[in-house]
Amino acid sequence: MKKGLLVVAAAAMLLAPSCATLKGLFGGAVGGAAVGTTVGAVMDKKAKELEKIEAAKIETITDANGFEAIKVTFASGIMFDFNSTELSAESKESLKTFATVLEDLGSNADITILGHTDNVGTAEANEKVSQKRADAVKKELKKNGMDANHLYAQGLSFNKPVADNDTEEGRAKNRRVEIFITANEDMVKAVEAGTLK
Repeated sequence: MKKGLLVVAAAAMLLAPSCATLKGLFGGAVGGAAVGTTVGAVMDKKAKELEKIEAAKIETITDANGFEAIKVTFASGIMFDFNSTELSAESKESLKTFATVLEDLGSNADITILGHTDNVGTAEANEKVSQKRADAVKKELKKNGMDANHLYAQGLSFNKPVADNDTEEGRAKNRRVEIFITANEDMVKAVEAGTLK
């Protein structure tokens, strides 16, 4: 399995207790407590800077390696028109700000973009829509200077609902794009070398 797919799979299950982890991607270079503390400080700083994006919900979480990570959630209604995979003008501005905030990290973080839908329509149709939306976000971030080698996109259809699909309110919450910002091997090495503080 390619590295990108492993990252996507792991990020999709960051909060699940008994899932595959990102640890294998680091080749054992996951660092110690000092590395974790520095990674946490970097992520805290970036989370605060990302809060300037009004259309986004910013959360700090713990990744599969025990490092602090950031989860950014955009409601699909803000990013895309109904039944569309074209980014809105507002969402393009939000993603431009997102890319600017993370610019100084360079290759020192992996960005995993997950598209989600509600359960209206077939699984196949929702799979396509969720993938196209995740890909649209990836393309926009790349356009704004983010390293394509550290951008991963996957559509998850309606397989990871956060609310009840039996109500319109619940379906609206389920239509979303989540972006996970996680430490990678480059970040761990930079912290260990003292070049990232």
